Amino acid sequence: MTTAPDDPFVTHRSLLFTVAYEILGSAADAEDVLQESWLRWAAADRSAVRDARAYLVRTVTRQSLNRLRTLARRREDYVGEWLPEPLLTTHDVAEDIVLAESVSIAMLTVLETLGPTERAVFVLREVFDMPYGEIADAVGKPAATVRQIARRARGHVAARRPRVQVSPSEQQEVVERFLAALHTGELQELLAVMAPDVVLVADGGGIVAAALTPIQGAGTVAKLLATANRAALATAAVWFNGAPAGRVEFDGEPAAVSLELADGKITRIYVVRNPHKLTRIDHPARLTR
Repeated sequence: MTTAPDDPFVTHRSLLFTVAYEILGSAADAEDVLQESWLRWAAADRSAVRDARAYLVRTVTRQSLNRLRTLARRREDYVGEWLPEPLLTTHDVAEDIVLAESVSIAMLTVLETLGPTERAVFVLREVFDMPYGEIADAVGKPAATVRQIARRARGHVAARRPRVQVSPSEQQEVVERFLAALHTGELQELLAVMAPDVVLVADGGGIVAAALTPIQGAGTVAKLLATANRAALATAAVWFNGAPAGRVEFDGEPAAVSLELADGKITRIYVVRNPHKLTRIDHPARLTR
């Protein structure tokens, strides 16, 4: 992808990647969408484009929707639980509260429960605050229909999103406590940091060992985590998807660990072990809106 530094596509690339990533939940697929969108932009009649940003967002949205629909069957056949692809991010993402929440693993997991058009409409309206008319152009629906879709999607997400907002400092403290407990393997230390009804969701994609269904209950989750080989376990506190998280290696194989919290306790643990989804955990992604 070769472009001039002042080309609108270059100027808005981080925004376009963020739009595609939030609609798809996959950085690899988002990059493919950007490549396809660039080809369309390169062939476009620029003299007819009044607002390059709006035009590019519309193009990326359409390509993301096309890709999301083709991915539906692949995800239905996925081995075990499907989780979004984690991204290493810098601290500044957390400064934009709306952006940080929208790219969190928890929120992206909730967005997976929406249909393709609902997801695109929700992202464009709630995250990027696009006018209904522009969203209608992007998804190919009348503006009145888009308003209805947005209202329905908003209600759907509100019923499923984490209800407790946690500060980065509180998240950081719990992440560090969890990683320390994981490193020692002491059951009581693990139990102390988890809510009684904690749920662990793991994604191995059928490539590496991972629970095929969610595991619930602090006792069960703690016992599972305590069985890891301490001699071959490495942990580090990092930032994934705009929040403090953990980078863990089991027997030399990396994993991305993200946590949901309530009242200072872990309520949900997301563990991504599928190596195809771990290509972005060592180099920070640029996210913006």
